[in-house]
Amino acid sequence: MLLEQDRLIPEEQLNHHRFQETLSLLKALIGTPSFSGEESFTATLIQCFLQNRGVETHRKLHNIWAFNKFYDPGKPTILLNSHHDTVKPNIGYTNDPFRPMVIGDKLYGLGSNDAGGSLVTLLATFLHFYERLNLPYNLCYAATAEKETSGENGLKLVLPDLGPLDFAIVGEPTLMNLAAAEQGLMVLDCTVTERSRHAARDEGDSAIYQTLKDIEWFSTFTFPKVSATLGLVKMSVTTVNASGRHLVAPGACSFTVDIRMTDAYSRDEVLAVVRQHVNCTVEPRDVYLRPSIIDIDHPVILTAMTLGCKTYVSPETPDQALLNIPSVKLGPGDSARSHMPDEYIFISEIQHGIKIYIQILENIIFTLINQ
Repeated sequence: MLLEQDRLIPEEQLNHHRFQETLSLLKALIGTPSFSGEESFTATLIQCFLQNRGVETHRKLHNIWAFNKFYDPGKPTILLNSHHDTVKPNIGYTNDPFRPMVIGDKLYGLGSNDAGGSLVTLLATFLHFYERLNLPYNLCYAATAEKETSGENGLKLVLPDLGPLDFAIVGEPTLMNLAAAEQGLMVLDCTVTERSRHAARDEGDSAIYQTLKDIEWFSTFTFPKVSATLGLVKMSVTTVNASGRHLVAPGACSFTVDIRMTDAYSRDEVLAVVRQHVNCTVEPRDVYLRPSIIDIDHPVILTAMTLGCKTYVSPETPDQALLNIPSVKLGPGDSARSHMPDEYIFISEIQHGIKIYIQILENIIFTLINQ
């Protein structure tokens, strides 16, 4: 039987366990551009980092994954996943976004917070358990691509290669709190078409004026059903474009709508409501990220809460939406810093993240072995 004291990790081990090499890897990732779809070099960095530590790796395009050394197909598998792609630098940067810079406790650089901190912290956690004998579960570490653009060649591409999965920790900046529920995402491309005419002639309505009527509906309509966990479905018009020139009332105007989904409506139900109320043509994009909710009584949630992690509902939608298993978003850093100029993460957040990740998995080992 595993005793209570056996699951405790010495503080000095946590403070020094792979921390310097973890920090060095994060700096190398910051210094290597990895925009969505262009992550080849950061994928190689991660792959070499693992291989240099004796870990067998798998690769498909820019996705890297590995299993614990004593993988047992008869045991459940926990996925540790985060992404290594970034958005392009915010135009407000005053620092070189690709130059990792440490000032006090802050590490600056593009991708440091979103989601490099989570990526390397989960990697350090994976290596902590990599050679552990008699784990009651397997671990699969996956560093995936194209999250920022919801691309086809990221986690979605490699999920079939990862085998059966039972639970996932998705690394995103959450201040090490638990995003136990997340809204989904649907994007609509809308178009109003009218007859183009000279601006001085009164020959019918302008496509712009018709568009304004539909935009007004999107900005004021409230879906009647409210999710007990995720609240209201939210719609926001994010782009508007009218082709044409001065003196010509345009014949077409297009706009994009961002819809944050809840479990109260299916994709088709929301589409039906929209099409019933607007005059524009409405076409949903191929990307659809369903909402995610985990039972608050799940052992991982309960374990993390005993360690001081709080639960919350996230309005953001990561790759977690692609998973058809219980999952939670959890990681060092703060989502408020994501995509901001001069992005940074506190080095102490990375240290704390490693400690919490390891302690969660150690506590689950203790619970499973003593059942």
